[in-house]
Order: sequence, then C-alpha cells, then structure tokens
Amino acid sequence: MTATLAAIRTRMLALAERRLPALTRLRQAERLPVRLDRRRIYVLPTGFGLLFALLLFVMLLGALNYANNPALLLTCVLAAACGASLFVGFRAMNGLALTRIDAGECHAGESLPVHLRFAESARVRAGLRLRIGDTETAFALPAGSGISIDAPLATTRRGRLGTGRIRFSTEFPLGLFRIWSWLHPDASFIVYPEVETPAPPLPDASLSDDALARAGTVEESGGLRDYRLTDPPRQIAWKPSARHDKLLVRDVERAGSDALVLDYYALAGLDRETRIRRLAAWVIAADAAQREYTLRLPDETIGPGAGSTQRRASLRALALLPFAHA
Repeated sequence: MTATLAAIRTRMLALAERRLPALTRLRQAERLPVRLDRRRIYVLPTGFGLLFALLLFVMLLGALNYANNPALLLTCVLAAACGASLFVGFRAMNGLALTRIDAGECHAGESLPVHLRFAESARVRAGLRLRIGDTETAFALPAGSGISIDAPLATTRRGRLGTGRIRFSTEFPLGLFRIWSWLHPDASFIVYPEVETPAPPLPDASLSDDALARAGTVEESGGLRDYRLTDPPRQIAWKPSARHDKLLVRDVERAGSDALVLDYYALAGLDRETRIRRLAAWVIAADAAQREYTLRLPDETIGPGAGSTQRRASLRALALLPFAHA
C-alpha cells in the first residue's frame, strides 16, 4: 500500500513539473538576493498525508453512519489540525530570502563546501531542508538574525561549477504535506584540478651554466620588468627603479635564479590532464615547502611568487585551462 502511494505521488510530481514550467525553475539563473513568495511555493500531500486523509474519510463515514457526535467532533478536530499544519509549513517557507552564496576550496573529486547566507527572519523557521546536487541538508533559521548554512556539493571535474537548481522544502510540522520551491541562483565557483598521487619530486631548480653566465649581466642586458604584487622585495632593482621613477624587478625568467619553475611544456610525453594534475601537485608541494616558484602555462605565466596568493592564482589558472577536446 505504501509503495503504491509513493508511486502515485512520484507520478503527480512528474506531471506537475511538466505542466507547470515555473515549478522546475529552468529559466536563466537568478541574481541574488532571491526571495520565496506564494507564487513560487508548491504543496502536495506526502504518503503519510494521503493515508491520514483516508483515515479521516473512514472516520467521517463511521461517525455519520452511527450518528456518533463525539467521533464526528474528533474527525473535525483532526481535519482542522491537518489544515493548520499546511499553513504552518507554508509560513516557514514564505518570505525565505537567500542573500549570498560563497564556497571554499576543493579539488576535483572532492566535495565543495558551499556557504548559503539567509536574510534575517522575523519568526523562527523550523524543519527546513535544502537539496543541492545530490545532497540534502536539514536546517532551521532563528528569529531576528541571519544565518549561514554549509552544504557540500559533489564535484567530478575541474573548472567552473555552478550550483544548479537548489530545492528548498519542508514537511513541518506533522509530515502531512511536502511544501517546496526551486531556486536557481546566479553563482559559480572554481574547482581546482585533481592532484596526482603520488606525485614525483619537484623539478630541479639548479641553474645551468648558461644561466649562471647571464646572471651577472642582468642589468646590462635589460633583464628588468615592472614590479608585480607577488614579487619578493629582494628582487627589486632599486637603482634602476630610482632612475625610471617606478619599481622594477630583475626578470628571473631571463636572468636565471634559484626560483622553481613549473613548466607545462617541460612535461612532454604526458597527456593534457596528466600534466595539469602533476602541476597541481607540484604547486601544492612548493607551497607547503614555502618555495618561490613560477608556473608557466600555454597562455600565461604566474609568478614568480610564493604564499597563498600565488598558490590560489596558480591552481585557478590550471583549473581554467581548456579541456583537450575543447
């Protein structure tokens, strides 16, 4: 019996989503903040709710057949409680406002921690659930203050990842009705590449004889460039900077140095994704060792630099590289 009711309910949901385009929210992504109102909140009875309605109907027939006033009163009271529970659940959803979405860092194959911020509410909103991806998270909003909810989002590949449709629902307070709505916020995040495990040691950063020969003639050969935020102070060429009225640094790419160079083209013989996974592993290893490094990619060069800014910039650039078939 329960399986039959569940199947009926599933078919009703599918029919409703086909017939009501607004129900599925397959429109363009919505700009934040997004607020739920009565025009985008939907209600259907749960399997338990259908059984409860059937029970009330049987009780009503029995009370009327036997002219049993107490039984009739009990049936009416239970029906009133059922109707009141619908409005209580609807009020928990109505006016819910999503104001901000942020995310942490993760690599492909891991769960991306997504942080959803809700606006202040004048009343307590209990028994709420949100479904993002294939994960459902239960939460409640206290009265008089905003709150952030953390929800994991599964990832399978590097690059940009949108949140997709997020379903908010509740069966509060009695579980008789499922009240839900869809949000499609305009938000996307960067998923870093998968890290090669185990990764080979970092490439040798020792200078070649030719680089050593050029190192002493940097200034004479014009090996200077404009200062970048990620450049360490020890590379600033103070005398040339004073003559040019701007900060200049010695170009370690031309002059040679002990900085580590992670070169995409140096990994010849590996396919594109394997190169990216190895470079990601080397970036993390160099950051853990507090090494200064430069990441050379087909269309850009990151660094030289060190620290969290250099690490995030490098991993982001690797994540956004086009795929082999693109």
